[in-house]
Amino acid sequence: MFNNKKVAVVGIPGKWSTEVIADRLETMTGFRLVVDMADIALDLVNGRVMCGDVDMTTLDGVVVKKISEIYAPSAEDRIRMLTFLESHGVRVFSSTNSMMQMMNRMSGTLALQRLSVPMPPTVITESIEQALATIHQFGSVVIKPLYSTKARGMMLLESSSTESELRAELNDYLDKNGIFYIQKKLELDGYDLGMVFIGGEYSCTYARVGSKDSWNTTILGGGKYQLYEPTPDLIELGRLAQSSVNLDFTTVDIALTDAGPVVFEVSAFGGFKGALEGCGVDAAEAYAQHVIRKLGEKA
Repeated sequence: MFNNKKVAVVGIPGKWSTEVIADRLETMTGFRLVVDMADIALDLVNGRVMCGDVDMTTLDGVVVKKISEIYAPSAEDRIRMLTFLESHGVRVFSSTNSMMQMMNRMSGTLALQRLSVPMPPTVITESIEQALATIHQFGSVVIKPLYSTKARGMMLLESSSTESELRAELNDYLDKNGIFYIQKKLELDGYDLGMVFIGGEYSCTYARVGSKDSWNTTILGGGKYQLYEPTPDLIELGRLAQSSVNLDFTTVDIALTDAGPVVFEVSAFGGFKGALEGCGVDAAEAYAQHVIRKLGEKA
């Protein structure tokens, strides 16, 4: 028997993770709507949020699988549009406030720092001189855009490069990004971890095993998913990290180092494929069940 809730999915039409959560929700409710935020009209004259001929203020819920194909400050404006739905009683998964906090790498890092979550040594600055000093201090660094996914736009620099080479790279990067988010490059033994939480509850952990042709372990860079069995202490670290913000679905990116585990980030838009291919867990099904359960509690 169908649940009578109407739940839309904000994402990238045709993309697997977007479509699979829409499939799971449709099976439970009989309703299906996949929304590309580029097609939304926020009609403040009539108090509506229109997607085609559907007024989204009439929905029960909206699951945000992907706010944009590419992370950028403009994607935050898309999240702000969804606050209008929240103000009209539509439950957004995860809340717009939570997504906004984790959309930007700096605000996400500061949220983790407030809980003393171990992270790679990090320096954030607009100064080229400070950036150079940091590179020489750390030896090998990864400079990351404040808005990016799957290692897009990241730059690896080594202190062994000449001063002129480093300055040229830093000047070019600063022109494009406006600020340096610099982390010490850690030795990962070729893999890092994605720890999945749904509604704050631990689900599973998969490893992203990098290819020999890439310095990072992302699937975009040729990595593969594998099952990983974490220790209870490692699960508690992931639980602490995800508690820094109230996300209904998230993956916590963790690396194991000689100095102990560190958290890279808590993802506001974690995917389902790692859990499925690495752990055999249908996280989309579990997430859809969580969404329907929460909407039932609201009623």
